[in-house]
Amino acid sequence: MSESPRVGLFATCLMNVFRPNIGFSAVALLERAGCKVSVPMSQTCCGQPAWSAGTDDAARALARQVIEQFEGFDYVVAASGSCIGTLRKYPEMFAEDADWGPRALALADKSHELLAFLDDVLHVEIDAAYAGRASYHDSCSGLRELGVKQQPRTLLGKVKGLSLLEMDDAEVCCGFGGSFCVKYPAISEKMVDDKIRSLAATGADTLLGGDLGCLMNIAGRLKRQGSRIRVLHTAEVLAGRAGGPAIGDEEPQ
Repeated sequence: MSESPRVGLFATCLMNVFRPNIGFSAVALLERAGCKVSVPMSQTCCGQPAWSAGTDDAARALARQVIEQFEGFDYVVAASGSCIGTLRKYPEMFAEDADWGPRALALADKSHELLAFLDDVLHVEIDAAYAGRASYHDSCSGLRELGVKQQPRTLLGKVKGLSLLEMDDAEVCCGFGGSFCVKYPAISEKMVDDKIRSLAATGADTLLGGDLGCLMNIAGRLKRQGSRIRVLHTAEVLAGRAGGPAIGDEEPQ
């Protein structure tokens, strides 16, 4: 790229509250790749919970704020498949709106999940090390909505000292699903227990993923079971920022 692409980082709600290190890691990776990164301070929730709950007017109000904050950037990037999946739904939200429809489409077209953006668009080289055996969990939104599958594995394959071990059910839902785990706790618990058994069978000491909601769900269950498996967002390993407490081991900010 002849000029530094202007990237607006969408800072997700969970990241802000529970794991700011993911945001710092994302910024580090993007800047190392030559991007000019900004984090709009007035950004709000992407609107996913409201849209999923059927409160369409509330979701559109949030979406308008996001569009206004980010439409001036070359790209919009988030370390979350679920949030970017929602931004890609904005044209659907405003399908009958002659004013906001084109703006929603323009934003959706330049919105990318972080790991896919690093591999597919920027073609980054990774200079990081992590001594451990890790397994990667494919989140439903990233995998099924955005096609994020090989990109994180390609990037992690460049990390010195890291062995990547595949779970038999890497693509199976962990049971989080936003409000799903609240509405159907028994089913959710069975799903995350199945995921943990599959993870343990790999012999991995670390679980990686691209969506903090999934990672918090699995980390919480691991902790309640007394497991020593660390849970990290993939961006933290790629950026060399995985040395602190793992997900589930620190207090909310």
